[in-house]
Amino acid sequence: MISVEKWHQQGEYFQYEGNNIFFCKSGNREKPKLLLIHGFPTSSWDWHFLWPELSKHFHLFTMDMIGFGFSDKPEGFDYTTKYQADLFEFFLARENLSDYHILAHDYGDTVAQELLARDLDNERETVRSVLLLNGGLFPETAKPILLQKLLMTPLGKIIARLTTYKKFKKNFNHICHQSIPEDILSGFWELMNHNNGVAAIPRLIRYMKERTVFRSRWLGALQNSTCPIRFINGLEDPISGKHMVTRYKQLIANADVVELQDVGHYPQVEAPKSILDGATDFWRKHNIPA
Repeated sequence: MISVEKWHQQGEYFQYEGNNIFFCKSGNREKPKLLLIHGFPTSSWDWHFLWPELSKHFHLFTMDMIGFGFSDKPEGFDYTTKYQADLFEFFLARENLSDYHILAHDYGDTVAQELLARDLDNERETVRSVLLLNGGLFPETAKPILLQKLLMTPLGKIIARLTTYKKFKKNFNHICHQSIPEDILSGFWELMNHNNGVAAIPRLIRYMKERTVFRSRWLGALQNSTCPIRFINGLEDPISGKHMVTRYKQLIANADVVELQDVGHYPQVEAPKSILDGATDFWRKHNIPA
């Protein structure tokens, strides 16, 4: 395990439109490039269980999206998936990455879909492969928990302020099937609250409504992309588990899916070895050095 403090120490910051954005990178520059995109409401620290092993095979890049983790969380900011994708494109250009692979989770799946859509828009192939973990890929299928629904209402600000660590822990244990250690949960909570992060949450969660607005675009990104895509899913996830796998197979031709029994919404935390196994198999299948 890499502690929150150590994760912060090994990272850096860059500035984007006046905001400080936290990022980490590791591994051999000569290896294939892998971009890891975290979900809501956590941060890039989500990947720390996989980081040491993946860094042996890839040149790794990840960051805390604006509003998350150690990055700035400006008040009153219009957090959108488009802006997060713009931020990633700036980061990729800054690091001189002309092509890369993606590993994404939860809201990160949505950002990955937008990056794929932009490749299609521009008739380019910068994204070479995509691994998606549990996420609300199709808005009609996702089943948000009560807290998520409340955060999207006009009462969202109040709900966010009233959310205690005890309530956060209860909700996290509800969406995860495997027991999450206390130090991991407290780390998630610490990062979520960093820089007055709770105030940003009702604005950040608007991405759930965007999934409906941009459904056609983001579904098309999965259906029409020429790069290989695999969906690794913890089936016991009440938000986007087995029911999301069923829908994925209905909508995506020749769907490549790995189903994880007894795993919930955070498979990279609950079952990191299973994720590494499923990812390595995928990369080898497509002749990606791993």
